[in-house]
Amino acid sequence: MVKEDSNAAARPLVRWVLLVFLLAATAGFIALGLWQVDRLQWKRDLIARVESRVHAAPEPLPASSTWGTINAGEDEYRRVTARGRLLHTQEVAVYATTEHGPGYWIMTPLVTGDGTVWINRGYVDNAHRARDSRARHDESEIVSVTGLLRMPDRAGLFLRDNVPDEDRWYVRAPDELSAARAVVGPVAPFFIDAQDRIDTGNWPVPGMTMLQFRNSHLSYALTWFGMALLGLLAVGFVVRSEFARRS
Repeated sequence: MVKEDSNAAARPLVRWVLLVFLLAATAGFIALGLWQVDRLQWKRDLIARVESRVHAAPEPLPASSTWGTINAGEDEYRRVTARGRLLHTQEVAVYATTEHGPGYWIMTPLVTGDGTVWINRGYVDNAHRARDSRARHDESEIVSVTGLLRMPDRAGLFLRDNVPDEDRWYVRAPDELSAARAVVGPVAPFFIDAQDRIDTGNWPVPGMTMLQFRNSHLSYALTWFGMALLGLLAVGFVVRSEFARRS
């Protein structure tokens, strides 16, 4: 008899604990849904901003005095044109996964009259990774490069850290590339993705900047709000059960 009474006394406590858990979970689901709605608006703004920039007329490369103020929100994916000498002997092959399969981005410093900016000349397959396997302009020639201003890649979930000591590169980070190749003078904290062919041969292949951004935030938001609705239904069930028990 004592055991039955203790079980009966414990049931309300269990229900209250379950109710608190369900309310907390529901609040969490709502918060996640609202966060995804915010991310949805951010992604739509990003897509619209990029679309307007990549189709605009190219602007001159920003002066080196302004490089410290360049940022992703205001400047990334702007079309710019730079003129200078490509230092092919200091190029870096950065591992890339593209629509053409795995290969490398050929990053080359371009020395302008105002400083140096790294140029992503385009994609090469493994057979054309070596500099001598490709036709190119002489380092003394002045070339014009038109492309998209890009902020540095950063290692993370999908990109590995560079290993400069072994000349293995996974992210396009101008500061790391410059240190490894001893590039002197002012160096831009961004790089340029070339849109048009610079070299005299077929490699590298330019114009392969990824401009399609995955936008699944609406479906994520609906999923979280759906979970919140289920949580509310469960809260209602627990509350109704408690009232039914007391009546």
